[in-house]
Amino acid sequence: MVRLLRAVNRWIHRFFLMIGELALGAMVVIVTITVILRYCFNTGISWAEEVPRLLVTLFTFLACAMGVRDKTHMSVSVIYNHFKRDGFGRKFLDVFGDVCVLICGLFMLYFGGLRCIKMMSVTGTLPMTGLKTWWQFVPIPLAGFLISFDSILYLTGVLKPGDTLFTEPDKDAAEIYCDALSEAAIADGAVLQDDVAKVVCEISSQSKTKEGDAT
Repeated sequence: MVRLLRAVNRWIHRFFLMIGELALGAMVVIVTITVILRYCFNTGISWAEEVPRLLVTLFTFLACAMGVRDKTHMSVSVIYNHFKRDGFGRKFLDVFGDVCVLICGLFMLYFGGLRCIKMMSVTGTLPMTGLKTWWQFVPIPLAGFLISFDSILYLTGVLKPGDTLFTEPDKDAAEIYCDALSEAAIADGAVLQDDVAKVVCEISSQSKTKEGDAT
């Protein structure tokens, strides 16, 4: 069951990532062509403002959901870093953060979906493309679904912190410090003699070993 959920999660995100990339690429092409036509030929495209606005809304909300999947959104870790790694404090904050993100995702899914349903009863259309007005609100519940799905998988343990799909796992300060010292030692042909560096590297390697055993 866990493998199935992970596979479904992976393919869903890859599918919507492709949609987001296509939306971004199309927006860049349309805006570029519009600028060339306007400044070089004194003409333009009637729908060149409306379509990019729809596309930027789509890939922005999808990118937001992708950031939740890999936990790449900005966060303040001043309090978080005061707790021991793999300790109760960090685990509690991890769960608390996932719950807060889940609430935001459900909020977007529920109220965004209600907005789309309400706008479906309206007969109005967008002026240039002729699309129904509710189409411009579709990215909100879509992103809410992806965010809620990811948050539930994190809370149930199907996904683990550091189990990234599109990015490299973030390193803490100890790992970065150890890697920098090791690279410097290799470049200079020297041997690490700093006791602090040895302790930091040992802690980092032990943490990695524990994570590997748990996996």
